[in-house]
Amino acid sequence: MFEQGDVRERIDKIYRSDSRRVLATLIRLLGDFDLAEEATQDAFAAAVDRWPADGIPANPRTWLVSTGRFKAIDRLRRRATFDNRLAPVLRRVDTVVEQPEVDETQVEDDRLRLIFTCCHPALGHDSRIALTLREVCGLTTEEIAHAYLTPAPTIAQRIVRAKAKIRDASIPYQVPTLADLPERLHTVLHVIYLVFNEGYSASSGTTLVRHDLSSEAITLGRLLVELLPEPESLGLLALMLLHDARRLARVSPEGELVLLDDQDRSLWNRPQITEGCKLVERALTSGPIGPYSLQAAIAAVHGEALTAGETDWPQIVGLYDLLMFLEPTPIVELNRAVAVAMRDGAAKGLEQIDTIIRRGQLPEYHLAHAARADLLRRLGRTGEAIESYERALDLNTQEPERRFLSRRIAELRG
Repeated sequence: MFEQGDVRERIDKIYRSDSRRVLATLIRLLGDFDLAEEATQDAFAAAVDRWPADGIPANPRTWLVSTGRFKAIDRLRRRATFDNRLAPVLRRVDTVVEQPEVDETQVEDDRLRLIFTCCHPALGHDSRIALTLREVCGLTTEEIAHAYLTPAPTIAQRIVRAKAKIRDASIPYQVPTLADLPERLHTVLHVIYLVFNEGYSASSGTTLVRHDLSSEAITLGRLLVELLPEPESLGLLALMLLHDARRLARVSPEGELVLLDDQDRSLWNRPQITEGCKLVERALTSGPIGPYSLQAAIAAVHGEALTAGETDWPQIVGLYDLLMFLEPTPIVELNRAVAVAMRDGAAKGLEQIDTIIRRGQLPEYHLAHAARADLLRRLGRTGEAIESYERALDLNTQEPERRFLSRRIAELRG
């Protein structure tokens, strides 16, 4: 007999780390998103019932997949008794029983298969990303809505429509051929980057970092580089590694946000920075330069500076100039303005941020107001700084960031 609490803790940990892998395999085996989601929940419920007495299997993932598919078949058989329309589905899914046990390699590959299925060109661009973030990576509808600055009901509708399209169009569950890969690559990269961002700086909640998501994104990035080592695949992996290398220094022992200039750089993961810098070199010299490669190059400049004062801000501004040419978005322009402030002074940066705001862009983006507030603070314009900090605080749902903003306001008022 095993200790109930210890086993439950292990099950919770396996759920956090492997539930999306199990789901991906069950979607392949069962051919239905909703049925696979129910089967995944049934499998973990069975684990809670049986593992305390039987012990945790040597290969928990494959046990969960096997249990989940049999649970799904049992569920369908019960439903088919009352609904004749389910008979064709049951006949198709019943063949799953005859398939051999899946191995760990299949479970890993299934995640990439599922990403490419969700990113099929037959689906709309926004629907592809929303579906992948929800089904492959387990982000909530609210988290996806935050990433897109879009209402949650709109995101939910996109996901439902995308699932129906995959089912009705019989979109195959497979990694496309090499000839078809490039047309889907941009969306896949975008999805992986959004997952990493949610892990690197959670959109809401009590913790700043969700290491499970950022690690998942890096793992997917490595799989993608093995499959398709294009410059932008290399660039994205480099970008994630370089940002993640600073993870331990971004949060104090008390769980508080630590800004880049104030971080203890001895806590940065130097081997990971070295790997990221090498990937940047490969990305910049192996083909056309893209946005992820340029963002990775900016991160590399930060990573190579042993102190904040050694940061090469002129080089960073130059890289942002190139990035603005390739991807002229308000967020890129905002980040460039912050870099200009570090190179040329707070007044110059504030002038550029105010230009963005006067155009009516990024009105609900809390980081724009936080950046403006910081520059106003540095210029001694206390009243305006407080107003911008308060606006950033109103828009923010991330507790460590909210505490940081509240401290800034208190300092200025004090």
